[in-house]
Amino acid sequence: MTSDVNITSALKASQTTSAASTQLASDFTSFLTLLTTQLQNQDPLSPMDSTEFTSQLVAFAGVEQQINMSNKLDSLVSLGVGDSFSAALNYVGLDINYLSSDMNYDGSTPVTINYSVDGTATETKIHIYDQSGDLIFTHQVTSDDGTAKEFVWDGTLSNGKTADAGTYTVRVSALDSEGNGLDSSTVVSGHVKGLETQNGATYLLVGDRAVSLGNVINVNESKTVVSSTTSDESTSS
Repeated sequence: MTSDVNITSALKASQTTSAASTQLASDFTSFLTLLTTQLQNQDPLSPMDSTEFTSQLVAFAGVEQQINMSNKLDSLVSLGVGDSFSAALNYVGLDINYLSSDMNYDGSTPVTINYSVDGTATETKIHIYDQSGDLIFTHQVTSDDGTAKEFVWDGTLSNGKTADAGTYTVRVSALDSEGNGLDSSTVVSGHVKGLETQNGATYLLVGDRAVSLGNVINVNESKTVVSSTTSDESTSS
């Protein structure tokens, strides 16, 4: 069984190794004190057998080597976590395209939505919902042959007003010639304003949304769609 390495697990491992090292130092000091006392008070005519304390010294040396190895491994893990955070830091201040149905609208900057439909659709609609789940905008696509398409939402609502800044959800509803729902995928754009850690993992902040690094498709580019299959039934309200 394996577990993900993150900031939290790295810190815990480092603390465990540090505690073990401290305990070993204390135990070794006590052992040397006891050994010195025994040697000072041994019978000169019947000296102590060195076999036992020699084996104990060897055991202490073995434990010390294991702890030193753990220290080196902890350093490598910390270095890897630091590199991951540094890599994420490079995204701050840039526009990214990321795999998601949730998008941030800042109140003025249009959001680019890339989508693809698995098959040929005779009817495709792009629905946008607010955080309460209410449908606020629908766009009818005239034709869709299944290739990647791009739609730019400028914040306009169905009533002609402009949406407030916030998080919105885009859903693509597509039907084939027989009226069956087709799977779809969406990639949205957004501006990275900072970083956030959740359970030790690093995420990019796009508005109020925490975006996983694994969902980032590209930076300052578009028109690339990666399949993330969701059924049409699950994307309709």
